[in-house]
Amino acid sequence: MNPAPLTTRQHLMDLLTRHACTARDLASHVHLAERLVEDHMAHIMRSLERSTSQQFVMEEPECQGCGFAFRNRTRLKRPSRCPRCRSEAVSSPRFSIVAKQPKGKKGG
Repeated sequence: MNPAPLTTRQHLMDLLTRHACTARDLASHVHLAERLVEDHMAHIMRSLERSTSQQFVMEEPECQGCGFAFRNRTRLKRPSRCPRCRSEAVSSPRFSIVAKQPKGKKGG
């Protein structure tokens, strides 16, 4: 018997556990509009908040003009322009799913 096909979110999660991707990268893999992928990402992010084994990671966007980093950003969309230099050359955030580190364990 063949296994059940993956849902769109399961497919996105599978891609994100393998490597970091932008919403545009994911949209081309699953053949959806980038906006729809961003909606799915919000649901994935919320569901992983309850996970004990995995966490959702968003690499912050950065201005290509002045290097401004959009730290502590919660929106999943690419910023339209840099607040420092007003450039529209801003990188898209990259998303991934990684294993959670056990609490109390520190690398070293």
